[in-house]
Amino acid sequence: MVRLIGLFLESTGFLALSWQTAVMIGVGLLLVYLGIARKYEPLLLVPIGFGAVLVNIPLAGMADPGGLLDYFYFGISAGIFPPLIFLGIGAMTDFGPLLAKPKTFLLGAAAQFGIFGTLLGARAMGFSFAEASSIAIIGGADGPTAIYLTSLLAEHLLGPIAVAAYSYMALVPIIQPPIIRLLTTRRERLVVMEDIKPVSQRVKILFPIATTLVATLAVPASTPLIGMLMLGNLFRESGVVERLSKTAQNELINIVTIFLGVGIGSRMSAAEFLTVSTIQIIALGLVAFAIGTAAGVLLGKLMYLFSGGKINPMIGAAGVSAVPMAARVVQKLGQQENPRNFLLMNAMGPNVAGAIGSAIAAGVLIALAG
Repeated sequence: MVRLIGLFLESTGFLALSWQTAVMIGVGLLLVYLGIARKYEPLLLVPIGFGAVLVNIPLAGMADPGGLLDYFYFGISAGIFPPLIFLGIGAMTDFGPLLAKPKTFLLGAAAQFGIFGTLLGARAMGFSFAEASSIAIIGGADGPTAIYLTSLLAEHLLGPIAVAAYSYMALVPIIQPPIIRLLTTRRERLVVMEDIKPVSQRVKILFPIATTLVATLAVPASTPLIGMLMLGNLFRESGVVERLSKTAQNELINIVTIFLGVGIGSRMSAAEFLTVSTIQIIALGLVAFAIGTAAGVLLGKLMYLFSGGKINPMIGAAGVSAVPMAARVVQKLGQQENPRNFLLMNAMGPNVAGAIGSAIAAGVLIALAG
């Protein structure tokens, strides 16, 4: 009997628990706490955090070949889940504000400067081009894009990059306001922009088709993301496949989000996550996000000057993607300066442009990585 008890105790995870795995279980529980108590990207931080707990349970073998989490991760490694998330995002996105003011597309493009600026910094720190590209894409503030690119170029960095990307997306209301206030004057923040004019249904239908052809022919590597984003939007705007549109917006994206989140968590084992490079990645990700926000605001200031003061430069901060949170930050700041100022719809133009821009930037990096 004593021998059997001894054998049972040896089979438990308590005796095999190391301080490294204990720390990672703590990290997983912290992500769960932030998702539930603080409501920071709960749809992803809760499954990511719980997946991190499961993968660090000693002797469970959850992420081993053939283990449960290994199957969850398959959709990421095969490049399936992020494009499906983009399908759902496209079905939920109204590109009307962007089409009503096409020049705001430039603000979404400017915000991608954070990606390429951080790429150079990461290379200077000794990361390979593939690793640096994966780190730099955090600056696009688009979680699925970061996951897709990293799974192709630097799979071993998926855990810290995914956590950094979604953490900074969740912290948009904290990170962006100081940067916006630093780079703008009160006079600029007080600018009231004219309302968005309606766009015809025909234009809305043609937009996803034309964007797919132009963007994917120019950057073929962006086709999985751009193609699915625009297919979802075509479902939305065509008016003839309402069932498909609703499925993409609800059941499909919810199911994929569960698999995606838990699959990311499965890459957060102590051996993969507790490294010096993780700290560097988190720091570089913040730099990328800050540069992207600043670049968008600075171009917004330039457009403010050329428009004769008709464009509020704060909307440039929404170009980092993080749809629609970044646009809401701009709206909140505008209302703080002037309660009658409603910038949300004007900020949504560069916001959705940022989602397109980050996907194209990812395609460029994939092509350059060869």
